[in-house]
Amino acid sequence: MSSSAPQETGRQRLWSVDEHLADVLAAIRPLEPIELQLLDAQGCVLVEDVTVPVALPPFDNSSMDGYAVRVADVQGASEEFPAVLTVIGDVAAGSGELPTVGPGQSARIMTGAPLPPGAEAVVPVEWTDGGTGGGAASGMTPASAAPEGAAGEVRVHRAAEARAHVRARGSDVRAGDLALAAGTVLGPPQIALLAAIGRGTVRVRPRPRVVVLSTGSELVQPGEPLAAGTIYDSNSFALAAAARDAGAIAYRVGAVSDDADTLRATIEDQLIRADLLVTTGGVSVGAYDVVKEALTSVGGSGVSGGSGGSGGSGEEDVQGGGVDFRKLAMQPGKPQGFGSIGPDHTPLLALPGNPVSSYVSFELFVRPAIRALMGLPDVNRPSVRAELKADKALGSPAGRRQFLRGKYDAGSGTVSPVGGSGSHLIAALAHADSLMVVPEDVTSVEPGAELEVILLG
Repeated sequence: MSSSAPQETGRQRLWSVDEHLADVLAAIRPLEPIELQLLDAQGCVLVEDVTVPVALPPFDNSSMDGYAVRVADVQGASEEFPAVLTVIGDVAAGSGELPTVGPGQSARIMTGAPLPPGAEAVVPVEWTDGGTGGGAASGMTPASAAPEGAAGEVRVHRAAEARAHVRARGSDVRAGDLALAAGTVLGPPQIALLAAIGRGTVRVRPRPRVVVLSTGSELVQPGEPLAAGTIYDSNSFALAAAARDAGAIAYRVGAVSDDADTLRATIEDQLIRADLLVTTGGVSVGAYDVVKEALTSVGGSGVSGGSGGSGGSGEEDVQGGGVDFRKLAMQPGKPQGFGSIGPDHTPLLALPGNPVSSYVSFELFVRPAIRALMGLPDVNRPSVRAELKADKALGSPAGRRQFLRGKYDAGSGTVSPVGGSGSHLIAALAHADSLMVVPEDVTSVEPGAELEVILLG
C-alpha cells in the first residue's frame, strides 16, 4: 500500500505508517556474523554457502533388516522352492571389517549397515524364514540372545533384483554439492543436514537480543494480588513472546514505575545485553508519560536519533535526546518513538501502552526491525487480499490507516472482524489471526469489499 502524503497537526508533523517503517529500517544494520555450535545456531541466518565434504550416504547401505545376497542365488526363489543359502555372519550398522558374500552365501544385515563385498541386493527378513527352518519370519532374533543366528542356513522365499533395498552411496548428496546456501534460516532439518555432513559449527548472524520494558506505576506482576487502581502487566509478556516468535532472544524486564530516574537507570542497565530495546507505555502526552522524560538524557553523548527518513525538523518532532517521539497516521498506535541510545547506538522503539496498540505497533515496526537485524531479506508478515464478511460496514477515521483484528478463512478467501476497534480489547486480539487494513482515504468498508489482510499466524 502506498504511503500517504505527510500531514500536519498543529505544529507536529503526522507521519505515515510507511514513512515511519522506512525510517526504522534505514537505521537498522544486520548483526555481525559469528561462529556458533549447531544447536546454538537454530533460528539463525547462514552467511556462507556450505558445500558437502563427503557423500551422503558415504557408502552403499541397507534400507532394511534382512540378508545381503547375490542376485543369481535367489533367482526364481519362491515359498514352494526357496533358495537355501549359507549364513556367514552379521553386518550391523557401524561394522568395520565386512565378510565377503560368495556364491550360495548370505549375511544377516541390519538397516543402515554397509553392503558387504560380493552382495548385490538385500532381501527383507520377511521374505525369509529368518534361519528358523519354518515359515515367513516377522523379524530377527536379537544377536545377543541368539548369536547362532549369524550362522547356519536361511531360506529365501522371493527373488530380488540387483540393488534392491540398497541405498546407494551419494544418493542423498554428493561430495562438492551445495548443501545450504547463504541466507538460509537454520531450522531442525537444516541443522540435521549440517550434522550429517560433519559440520560441528557454522557461521551465522546471531539471533538478536531484544529487551522489553513496560512502564506504569499501575502495573502488577501476574500472580500477585491487585490493589485498587492497578492492573496486570500483559504488554511485556506479549511483546517478549512476539520477539521470540520473530526469531529473537527476548529478555522481559518487570514493569517500571512512572519515575524518569528509575526508568533511565533501568534502560542503562539493560544496554549491555540488548541489540534492540523496546519500551511500551509513556509515549503520549500525559503528565506521567515518563519515557519521553527519561530518554532526554539516557546514554549521555551516546544518544543518537533515527535516520530521520523524510522527517521534519527538530521543532516539529518532540525529541528526547535523539529519540524522536512522533504521531502516526494510524489507528491504533498513533504515538510512537524511535531512535538509538548508548555508546553502541542501540536501536530503541518506544510503543504506546494500550495492549492492542502495543501489539499492532510491534507487528508493524518491531518485528521488521528484528528480521532486519537477522539479515533476512523479507522482514514483513505475509499479506493477502480477502473479502470482508460482516453484518455491517466497518467505519474508519479519515486520514488514518486502521488495523482491525480479524479472523481469516483461507478456504473461502474471507475475513471477519473480531471484537471492536478499541485499543484495550485484549480478548478480541487473542482470538484474531490477522489484521484487516483499512487505507487512509477510506472511511467505510462495506461487506463484500476486498481488503488487505496481514496474516499473524
